[in-house]
Parts: sequence; C-alpha cells; structure tokens
Amino acid sequence: MTDLADSVRAVLPGVRADLESLVRIESVWADPARRDQVHRSAEAVADLLRGAGFPEVEIVAEGGAPAVIAHYPAPDGAPTVLLYAHHDVQPEGDHKLWDTEPFVATQRGERLYGRGAADDKAGIAAHLAAFRAHGGTPPVGVTVFVEGEEESGSPSLSALLAKYGDRLSCDVIVIADSTNWDIGVPALTVSLRGLADCEVTVSTLEHAVHSGIWGGVAPDALTSLARLLATLHDDEGNVAVAGVTSGTAADLDYPEDRVRAESGLLEGVSLIGSGSIVERMWVKPAIAVLGIDCPAATGASNTLVPNAKAKVSMRVAPGQDASAALDALVEHLESHAPWGAKVTVTRGETGQPYAIDATGPAYDAARSAFREAWGTAPVDMGIGGSIPFIGEFHDAFPSASILVTGVEDPDTRAHGANEGLHWSEFEKVCLAETLLLAKLADL
Repeated sequence: MTDLADSVRAVLPGVRADLESLVRIESVWADPARRDQVHRSAEAVADLLRGAGFPEVEIVAEGGAPAVIAHYPAPDGAPTVLLYAHHDVQPEGDHKLWDTEPFVATQRGERLYGRGAADDKAGIAAHLAAFRAHGGTPPVGVTVFVEGEEESGSPSLSALLAKYGDRLSCDVIVIADSTNWDIGVPALTVSLRGLADCEVTVSTLEHAVHSGIWGGVAPDALTSLARLLATLHDDEGNVAVAGVTSGTAADLDYPEDRVRAESGLLEGVSLIGSGSIVERMWVKPAIAVLGIDCPAATGASNTLVPNAKAKVSMRVAPGQDASAALDALVEHLESHAPWGAKVTVTRGETGQPYAIDATGPAYDAARSAFREAWGTAPVDMGIGGSIPFIGEFHDAFPSASILVTGVEDPDTRAHGANEGLHWSEFEKVCLAETLLLAKLADL
C-alpha cells in the first residue's frame, strides 16, 4: 500500500489540473446551445486518456451525445475492469445562487467548487489517477467508458452497449457516480431507487372568467390542481398512491440533526413520512412536484384560471417495476379529480430501481481497498436517487460484478448551486481505486 499511496500522491497535482480544465468546459447536453461544448468535452477526455497511456481511445456516438471508450488490454490471466464515469453535467441554474463562478474550479476551504467538479468529472479524474498511479501499466485490463448524456437520462446508452459491447466486455464494473456515507467513512452503494415522472394538466373552464362574478360557483384550475396534488400524500407525508411498494433498508442510524444540516431544512420544518430515516430515503417511494405552469403571482389578474399543469416526479422503491409504479401514479391522478375537473396525464420517463447482491470476491476486494484507503470499514448503503443505467449494464454483462462507488459526500450539493468536491476525501477515492485494481489482479 505504501508504494501505491506514494504513487497516488505523486500524480494528484496533475489530476487536479486536468479536473480543473474539464470543469471549465460547459458540457450541458440538456442545453442545445451548448452541445458543441459536450463534443469539446469528449475530445478533452479522449486526449487525457491518450496522454495517460491508453493504447486504444475512441469517441463514439449512437444518435446522442459523444462517449469515450479507452482500452488497456489485460495481462495473461488477469481480469478486465470497466471504469465508468460521465462528462456531461447538469445546467448550472441561476449564477446568483453560486458563491463562485460555476465553470471555474475554485478552492474554498476543503472543497473545490464548480459544476461537475464532483458529479461526475471527479469520476473521470479518479480513473485517471488510478491508471497513472500504476504507471500506465496496471496489473489488470482496464476499459474506461465515459458517457456524455447521463444527466439527460442516458437515452442512447442501450444502443452504445449493443454496438460496442465487445469492446466494453469485462469482469468487474466500477461506476464512480455515487456518494460516500460521510466525510471519513467510505461506502458501497448497494441499492438505488428508480424514477418515474409525468405531467398532469387540470382543466375546469373553456376560458378565463371574472373571479368576482364566477368565484364561489366555478372552480378554477389552479385550486383544483392544488387539491389533486394534495391527495398524493397522507397527513404524515407518506405517499398515498395505491399500488406502489416499499423495500427493506439496512439497519443504519441517520440522525435527524444530520439530515436537517445536510438537507438545509429550515428551523421548525418537520421531516415527512414514517419509518426510519434510511427507509424513507432509500427504500420507500417519494413524490415531489417539480414545477407548475400557471399565471405568475406578479401581475396576475382577477380571473379564474381555466388550465394548470404540474410536473410530478416519483422515486420508486427497489423491487418495484418503474413502469408499474407510473401506472399507479397515473391511475391515482385520473381518479382523484376534484369537482369533476378534466385531468389529462402525459407520461414521462422511467428509470428502473436496482438492488445489488454485494457478495463475492470483487466486493471483498473493494471493501479491503476502501478499508486501507480510509482506515475504516466501508458502509453498505442505499441511495434515494437513481442511476437507471445500472440495470442496463447488468443486462449487457450479466456475469460482471458491479461496484457503485462514491466520489461525493453528503454535502457535495450535486445538481445544485455551489457543487463542491471535498479534496482530501477525493484523494482517498483515488487511492482506493488504485488499490482495487491491484487487489483484483490477485483474484
């Protein structure tokens, strides 16, 4: 371990410089105006992998964003490890909410701030660190697969896996796109909730009418929509949709004060739901209203609104099919229309939940590497968020062990303003992956 730790320390300054360069590229695939930046980002990733010593590097696409595949062949008898990350990022949102420039990597305290500094350009950097720490000649085969549209739901991933499956074939998959349990405590992610969303439109009038003349007789669409959305939860805040299921969570203590601090919950605001906190966060369904289309409060006239629309998002518990959960949500919305309002539901995207059987030699090797890098045993944890493509990797490579590892921590603020990477934790991430490659060679 000492030699590898020294090697990781030696390569980290260069890795950090490369990460800062990647953060400067505004690779937001969801923004059509910046898709050229995603292509630029793919080129930059490919150049970094070539410079690290990968003999085979290619940029590929199947009707979507460019992805990068790099391959270093396995020595005789050694396994091949697929290292996954993505180079696209979420939109940065309102710049006024950031304390630093979103696309300039900026150190403040222990953190390096910037969009993608953690999610998931840090995953690319960790893979570079591990490969470089082995001098460009690791004891296992290494394939790096860096996707370009993960933040948009990976719509072309299936086509990429189908076309390039022979180049991506592997024994172990490391997906560096999750989180650790806490600062100083590593984790393997072993379950993830799925995702289902829809848009619901409520209509009550053919056109807007005077609220003074018709108020109290004719229902407005916005009030009707609010009443409909309120039926999605019971008084405790549990999901009240018939047909959605819950799973079983690990016996872990997640103190309420930690939840409040890490989520930024305002003083006096209660937690919602019942059951343990980890059950509510990891294995029970959750529903949120992400947005509403209706007249803005500023400048609104005294008229009854004829139509209103909301986007509803549901996290699906491991063990339930996401399409079945969406069916249940649609049925609920259509059957709970207040006052006979006309309800139209447009189905959105689904992403399957996933539960990993984290047993076997590859998981033993990962836990050993984490223990050495952090000096403490890793936690097997769930994630309330979704990485739907894990199921696609399992279907494409059913015999491969899937390790979902973390470059983030509970205060990373991925997808939000002031996203930041805790640098000393990231150093441990790089050491753990470097150790893992060595340990997998011994299997």
